[in-house]
Amino acid sequence: MQPSDYDSPPGGGSLPTSPIAAPALKVQKSRHTLNDVPALYQSEVTLPYRRSHPSAASLYASTLSPPGSRSQSPIGRPASRIASGSVFGGGANNALALASSTGDSPGDPLNLILRAFVPHVAVYTSEDTDILLKEKGFSRGLWELLRPFGERVQGKVIIRDSNGSSRTYEDYSIHFVQFGEGIVHPEPPTAGLRSTQIARTNGVSEKPGEPGRGQPRQGIAIPDVEAVVDRHLKYAEESFFSLPQSPTNHGLDIDVPSPYYALYLRRLLSGLPLVPHETFAHPVACVIAISSRNQSPIETLRRLYTESHTGDKRLPNWVDPEFLRYYVLVHEEERDDITRSMSLFDQMKRNLGLHCHLLRIRGTQSVATDDDSIPLPRSEWMSASEELADIRRSDEDQEDFEDPTRYIFESDATAIRTFIREMVTQSIIPTMERHVSVWNDQVASRRRGLAGRFVGLTKKWGFGSGSRTSFVGQSSGSNYDTLGFYRHDAPEAIMRKLADYAFMLRDWKLAHSTYDLLRSDFNNDKAWRYHAAANEMAAISLLIMPQNLSAKARAETIETAFEAAFYSYITRCSAPYGALRCLSLGLELLRLRGGSSIDEAAKWGIRLLESKIIGPVGDALIKERLAVCYASKQGMGTRQWGGRRRKSALWSVLGAEAWLAQSKYIQAQRCLNEARKTYSGLPSGNGIDKFSYANAFVLGIGNSLHQNLDAGDLDDDSDTGDQSEDVDEESEALDVRGRRISTLGMPGGATGASLETAPLKAQLDRSEEEREKQDKGEAKDDFG
Repeated sequence: MQPSDYDSPPGGGSLPTSPIAAPALKVQKSRHTLNDVPALYQSEVTLPYRRSHPSAASLYASTLSPPGSRSQSPIGRPASRIASGSVFGGGANNALALASSTGDSPGDPLNLILRAFVPHVAVYTSEDTDILLKEKGFSRGLWELLRPFGERVQGKVIIRDSNGSSRTYEDYSIHFVQFGEGIVHPEPPTAGLRSTQIARTNGVSEKPGEPGRGQPRQGIAIPDVEAVVDRHLKYAEESFFSLPQSPTNHGLDIDVPSPYYALYLRRLLSGLPLVPHETFAHPVACVIAISSRNQSPIETLRRLYTESHTGDKRLPNWVDPEFLRYYVLVHEEERDDITRSMSLFDQMKRNLGLHCHLLRIRGTQSVATDDDSIPLPRSEWMSASEELADIRRSDEDQEDFEDPTRYIFESDATAIRTFIREMVTQSIIPTMERHVSVWNDQVASRRRGLAGRFVGLTKKWGFGSGSRTSFVGQSSGSNYDTLGFYRHDAPEAIMRKLADYAFMLRDWKLAHSTYDLLRSDFNNDKAWRYHAAANEMAAISLLIMPQNLSAKARAETIETAFEAAFYSYITRCSAPYGALRCLSLGLELLRLRGGSSIDEAAKWGIRLLESKIIGPVGDALIKERLAVCYASKQGMGTRQWGGRRRKSALWSVLGAEAWLAQSKYIQAQRCLNEARKTYSGLPSGNGIDKFSYANAFVLGIGNSLHQNLDAGDLDDDSDTGDQSEDVDEESEALDVRGRRISTLGMPGGATGASLETAPLKAQLDRSEEEREKQDKGEAKDDFG
């Protein structure tokens, strides 16, 4: 437990030092000092939960360890790098430097955005390959083995933009997915069509209400994301006294986001569903793999291609089937003949082309005790539903649950890294660059010209001569299908894929211009989900672009795009996930712009809270981010005029209240300590002790935290004294915390009480004699 600085007597004077800055603070129980926290192996007797459940620790590793370290100097801050020289940056290279150096900060929101919207590579394997991988310890096949390595491509990746200039990236990644998984079929735009019995959206009879293979119809579920983060928070609360890194060490830092907020954003962007209105999850390539055990390899490869292109396994007709096929021969080093495999590989290249690779791996299962074994890293970009299923499985089978960490031979890891790098640099990136060039010349350029604008006007006013029957106000020349999607060969679908490819290749200018062109087309066709997604990505790509934006330009472009996207997602499409993703990413990118953009970022964050589309965990995390957002606003002069420190402290207090209502006492204490630190650093030195209601409200939160944490301590001590070494049951050490004293009953803590407005600076600059007269005889708290 952190030193309890809210426990000071009323006459204590100024604010105590922050526990992070003063680790030597003394408290009543020495075991609560952060520097004296016992190591994990020393605390097993203290926490029977960890004794009975040691294998579950790896499930929470992403939040138990601090996020990626970054420079604490102002030069290393993302906001400072963009906001230097002018309101948004002195030169055009500042944002380029920001986007190219995000690999050093894995928890940074911009880094998460760049690693989320990357090429997706499907994996489709033969039966003999699945058997080989199961013998190796991977029950889900080759996809499970390749997925962690695709999240960071080894070496430098060179990408050419639409102007022909090349850029080098060292943090490029791809996402491996199972072929045919995660399909979410579109809903018909009219209520009458929703009741149709058969919808042949992929050439196979399927009911409209039936979910796609492997994922629910609604795609990513916000409750699953909330549940995952909530379980991480609960585990941190229960393991607080035994962790080598205390969760309260993660402050509300401008540079390093909270590990729980980084996890929230990562799970929000993980497992993107295969939907028609955006093509990020559409496969850019498909790995078709057979093993060296196969008796008829060439015939098997042709069969797998046919099944994925025109057979029963084919994707819906709003997915372009002409994606790259990459053929892989998995050779088992220990049993099969390498000469035969090399001959077969040469035959594959003659019959199937040059997009082939020979992957040589060992067929036996590796264990931790092997000399050349290394742990296979757990995938950072697994979907929220997948991680939640693993956590629930660990809770249900505590005794039989095995550590999910897998081990592979180092030679296998080297071979897989080489395979992925070769596939990305020699096949995937050149193929995407070629498609972007062709689509831009043949489709987008015509649409940008005078003839293309005239066609757009005729479609808008219904003068087209198309043969499609109009319905629900659609123009007769529309390519928008009655089932709620554009076919893959429609110009609108091709241009959307062009924009997404440009975004994944980090050509922000081409991506933004194409998204902006598509917005009017989707609006004319009343394709509202397409319209919302195009507006969302148009604003995001513009915010990442290395160029300065005036306040007028932001109001005319970014604000309009976010407003249109949010309205379409919520009102027209009933898609809360899209609205949450849109505003949360917009909040972070606007904050990184610095200057007056910070106020706009906070506005969209407040809009997100008012929409009530997020759960209690997301509500508290967004309040934390609003505090960080206002704290990053730099003031001017010695008194920091124009800063937003009081607003930052206010949102820290509201964040503490939100965490306290969920019994997340560690997070609540961290927010409250940050608020006190901010109030104590105000130029006036008065904090909020001049405001009785606000002061009582904050004191009420602090008192409730103190009582609940002490109650948890007493319960921990009593359980420790009663347990024996051979007890294997889960401890209920934190049940007493549920009977905490409500802060709403404290003075000034009622629901109707509001925090008063801060006094004017002129009033704060009164003479010292007047202050002493006013303060004489009044009780002081620890906020002054």
